[in-house]
Amino acid sequence: MKPIIVVATGNPGKLQELQDHLQGLDCELRLKPPEVEVEETGTTFEENACLKASQVAMITGQWTIADDSGLAVEALNGAPGIYSARYGDTDVQRIERLLAELGNELDRQGQFLCAVAVARPDGSIAIVTEGVCVGEILRQPRGSHGFGYDPIFYVPAHHQTFAEMTPALKRSISHRGQAFQLLLPRLQSILVEITGGLS
Repeated sequence: MKPIIVVATGNPGKLQELQDHLQGLDCELRLKPPEVEVEETGTTFEENACLKASQVAMITGQWTIADDSGLAVEALNGAPGIYSARYGDTDVQRIERLLAELGNELDRQGQFLCAVAVARPDGSIAIVTEGVCVGEILRQPRGSHGFGYDPIFYVPAHHQTFAEMTPALKRSISHRGQAFQLLLPRLQSILVEITGGLS
C-alpha cells in the first residue's frame, strides 16, 4: 500500500505540478478536501507554507505538503512578496499593476522565492526547504508558457523569461524546482520510514 501525502491545495494544476517535481517518489498525492480552507496569516513564505501544511495535516490526519511562493522586486521594497497572488484578480491585472508601479525604474532586479513544508499527521513540521531564482523584470511580457508573472520574469543566464522556457528547463532552475530538489531526498527517507511502519 502506497503512503498518501495530501497536497494543501484545491488546485488540480498545482497537484500536477507537484507530481512533476516529485517524480520517482513512491507515494500517492491527493488534493486537500475542498471544504478545508486555511487563512494565510504568515508574514513570510515559510510561515504560510508551514501554516497550510500543519493545519491540513491535523484536519486530514495525513502527511501533508504545502508550498508558498511569490515574486519580490528590489525597487518595490520586496513587493508584491507574500501578496503576489492577491496583487490583482487575474494574471494580466497583476502584471499590469507591477509594471505600472515599477514605471521607468532602472533597477529591475527581482527574485522568485518558494518555501515548501511537509507536516506529519499530528501537524508538526518535518521538513522545510526554500528555493530562490534571481532575475529581472521586463517592461513588456514575453512568451506564452507558464502562469502568473512568468512572462515578465527574465533570467539572464538563459536569455529567456519563465514564459519562454520549456517546462523541463523552468522546473530545473525555478525557485520551486530548487526547493523541491532540496526536499526530495529528505522526503524519500521519510517515506521509507512510513512504508516500513505500514508493512
